[in-house]
Amino acid sequence: MVSPSPTTQRILGEVARLHGCDMDQLAKNLPDLSWNQLFLEVDRLSREGEVLVTLGARGRHIIRLPSYKTAPSSPQPQR
Repeated sequence: MVSPSPTTQRILGEVARLHGCDMDQLAKNLPDLSWNQLFLEVDRLSREGEVLVTLGARGRHIIRLPSYKTAPSSPQPQR
């Protein structure tokens, strides 16, 4: 398994910290990354199921983590 790039980690961290955001907010919070870098990485993450991209109010695309990524782990019952 390949470890995530620093760009990937920063994007996922920011989306988790904000509990979801749009591309403009992501670009504002990560100003050293170009909009194109953000778009390409969010697109890749979306295709791999690491983030969900949905259409929000005013035609903005909202980026968030899937619920299975944000839900606290519960201990599995022992058998």
